[in-house]
Amino acid sequence: MRDNKLLITFKSDLYHYSLEQLRYISEEGVWSIGQMYDHLIVVAHEYLDNMEICAALNEEQPLGKTQFGEQLFRNGGFPPIKIRLPDELNSPPNNSESKEELISRMDQLIQRLSHWESKVDDMNPNNKVEHGGFGWLNAKEWYDLVGMHFRHHLRQKDELERYI
Repeated sequence: MRDNKLLITFKSDLYHYSLEQLRYISEEGVWSIGQMYDHLIVVAHEYLDNMEICAALNEEQPLGKTQFGEQLFRNGGFPPIKIRLPDELNSPPNNSESKEELISRMDQLIQRLSHWESKVDDMNPNNKVEHGGFGWLNAKEWYDLVGMHFRHHLRQKDELERYI
């Protein structure tokens, strides 16, 4: 799976950062590399939690995606722009974890994705959980959103690496 390889690459890249580089914040309002990783891991687990809810549902949902959600999945990813969430949803990610802790969390995430990879295609596509911006998503869409989100942050990762 392509997205699994992307996550493995993200994990491998962690070995090249010092603790100071992981925690370095170049200016107010800009995350450190460690914060970006924390954000990606937390959000990925939220997406996979919703995927698991879809898997357990016994009731189908006739509603679909929002216009933005339809466009996102039609394009296979987020637009190449910075997306800022409203302040109440945008608390700064954790910046205190060690490299080893982030690597362990990435391992757990990769294992969780791998566990579901062969199962997600067989789940009922009409069992859905609502996403606040994208509308009603099924298990496969929640699963795919993990890779889309990581790909979306590749540019941010490149920018942050230029500061260190």
